[in-house]
Amino acid sequence: MRSALTAVTAALSFLMAAGMAGTFFAFSVGVMPGLNATRATSAIAAMQAINQRIQNPLFLGAFMLAPVLAVIAGVLLLTAGQKSAALLFFAAAAVYFVGAFMPTVVVNVPMNNDLDAVKVPSDLAEAAGIWSDYSGRWTLWNGVRALFSFGGVLLMGYGAYLWGRDS
Repeated sequence: MRSALTAVTAALSFLMAAGMAGTFFAFSVGVMPGLNATRATSAIAAMQAINQRIQNPLFLGAFMLAPVLAVIAGVLLLTAGQKSAALLFFAAAAVYFVGAFMPTVVVNVPMNNDLDAVKVPSDLAEAAGIWSDYSGRWTLWNGVRALFSFGGVLLMGYGAYLWGRDS
């Protein structure tokens, strides 16, 4: 039973972190360049709508539970005598927390809240300034989130490999 629980928590943490990494990556390489190619007024309005809709149970669950489940998997692996695999799951949780969770809370969400408070200006120059100030910094930090999320996925993958090899 413990082995099944370990497998489920390990798989879910892996899938959630991979889903978040893919989401962050897609925003950096597709969504933001696409918005940058539109009028700033349209980009602001679209990003406001995205930021409001992305706060849904599926996104928030995956975002918040990925590191928690990685820690649980690590504990279960540790109690099963799989120290190396456990340490990799703990490291993955730490990498995700520091590089994906914290930038979200400290940088991206506050920027989203600030953008959400903006009434989309009719003046194109004013809108362009608002979007320019937002887009570059937001995308940079989003890229950081993607990179660290992928790092967590790699660590979990290697941990799962070691667990399978040593079982």
